[in-house]
Amino acid sequence: MGKTIPSRENVKKEHQWNLVKLFESENKWEESLTDLESMIPAISSYKGKLSDSAQSLKECLVYMNKVDLLDERLGVYAFLRQAEDQGNSDSSGRMSRYMRITTQAGAASSFFNPELLSIEDVKMKAFLADPTLNEFTITLNKMLRFKPHVLSEKEETLLAKQQEFTTTPSKAFSALTNVDIEFGEIETKEGMQPLTNATFGLLLQNEDIEVRKKTYNQFYNQLDIHKNTIAELYNGSVQTDIFKSSIRNYTSARKASLFTDDVPEEVYDSLVQAVTESLPALHEYYELRKQVLGLDELHIYDTKTPLIKDVKAVHTYEEAVDKIYCALEPLGDEYRKTLKEGLLGNWVDRYENKGKRSGAFSYGTYSGEPYIMINYNDENIRDMFTLAHEGGHSMHSWYSVRNNPIQNYNYTIFEAEVASTFNEQLLGEYLLKNTDSKEMKAYLIGNQIDDILATVYRQTMFAEYEHICHKMVEEGQPLTVDSLRSEYRNLLKKYFGPSVMLEETSDLEGLRIPHFYRAFYVYKYATGLSASISLARKVMTGGVKEKEDYTNFLKSGGSRFPLESLKLAGVDMSSPEPVKTALNHFAELVKELKGLLL
Repeated sequence: MGKTIPSRENVKKEHQWNLVKLFESENKWEESLTDLESMIPAISSYKGKLSDSAQSLKECLVYMNKVDLLDERLGVYAFLRQAEDQGNSDSSGRMSRYMRITTQAGAASSFFNPELLSIEDVKMKAFLADPTLNEFTITLNKMLRFKPHVLSEKEETLLAKQQEFTTTPSKAFSALTNVDIEFGEIETKEGMQPLTNATFGLLLQNEDIEVRKKTYNQFYNQLDIHKNTIAELYNGSVQTDIFKSSIRNYTSARKASLFTDDVPEEVYDSLVQAVTESLPALHEYYELRKQVLGLDELHIYDTKTPLIKDVKAVHTYEEAVDKIYCALEPLGDEYRKTLKEGLLGNWVDRYENKGKRSGAFSYGTYSGEPYIMINYNDENIRDMFTLAHEGGHSMHSWYSVRNNPIQNYNYTIFEAEVASTFNEQLLGEYLLKNTDSKEMKAYLIGNQIDDILATVYRQTMFAEYEHICHKMVEEGQPLTVDSLRSEYRNLLKKYFGPSVMLEETSDLEGLRIPHFYRAFYVYKYATGLSASISLARKVMTGGVKEKEDYTNFLKSGGSRFPLESLKLAGVDMSSPEPVKTALNHFAELVKELKGLLL
């Protein structure tokens, strides 16, 4: 008999997150929503007064913090309640009411940035030197960096009004590839399976080569029919990126994107160069795949199917927490005891129920706990890694909240991916050291290889492609179906190497990646994992200083720019060394796996 998925009301309370720190009851939430709405009119009372004095500016910032704190509490509660049961109409209604009020608050405060940035430089310098604004200097300095890229009030109004239609390429791409295109079905030994964007990757993991081949060809044959439309949509997205960057006086679209995190373009180029130099190890892995799978030819649709079948290893949720606790010993007692209490206490919504959102996430909040949602399965060892991953995010939030005022506690995605994948690194090493099973070792090493391949190599290939496409347009070259396919095929040959056979339609992959509609974002995944691998090696082989350095990074929250906060932890991401360390680790893992499988 199959597993029964319970309805939300039948889930044990001890297996649910406890949101009482946010609101004691739904009635309290409703009352607070009314409070937020009543606070909105007062926001406009600060308009036109920011330049009066340092005290006037502070009063506005303090009030905005008060609004933001309540807004966050309301929003997090509404989001979490909706995530636990997406079919619950009360939760949907709650979210809708919240969105209406928070949108009003956003509109009321929209004057702030333009007015702040219009303050004369001499006056603002005097404000920043005034002790009255000491607690806000970090926030203000981050905002003031954008002054050279802010336009007149009239121009900013025009840009704001065109925000909605600039997302048309992305929305049309999503509608076309997720709704309009019918990819059909694939016959497997389990029966007919629908082929969609969501199932494509899963079907390519099938052990039957004919299933993989048919999946690949059928999927890309459909994309081939719509290639001209998708190419025009992507061209429109690139053109929009370039328009936005040029009108705001940036030298390139990439420069504009990296400016927010204060990341030099050299970091991006250094990542691509380091990965390019390490490609022989990746090509060696594909050759190993070919040998282990016993194939005369390794096609691109054979690069996803697992080399090692899932290892049977049952861990209850509590056992998983214990293993994570042991694995994180290098981080010290405060870190792992706090995390263990949270994982076993009221931070986590543990198991699947009807209507619950799929996947997993951590949601940090200044007022409540760093909540985690997961759909834990005792028989899936990957879920233990997922729990460690989300626990890393949550502890990042936990330290940040306790060491920063609300205006400085939100860290960037650049930093977030370090704290989460760091925990996975420690867990992987712990499990490897504590197993005598050759099969388990191969499985764990294979997972680490897959993670680095997907996160460092593949995301860097995407990053390289994004840069090529934007640079072509910036230099006056048109983006066409043929030029896009040609550039992407060159990258496929470069990254997959001589052991992998490409199909005629393989270069259409460059037209199906949704991340490309949010340009120059994916490189952060590669730098994040590279940093966490380097840090994990430092902490595991180091002592008290290395642990303290890493903890100081977590404590810094959003008080520094990413490269600056990571230097606290002991890695300099402006240097290629952390990326090289991660890629050397990949090469070592490939050699270990080869020894276990051949």
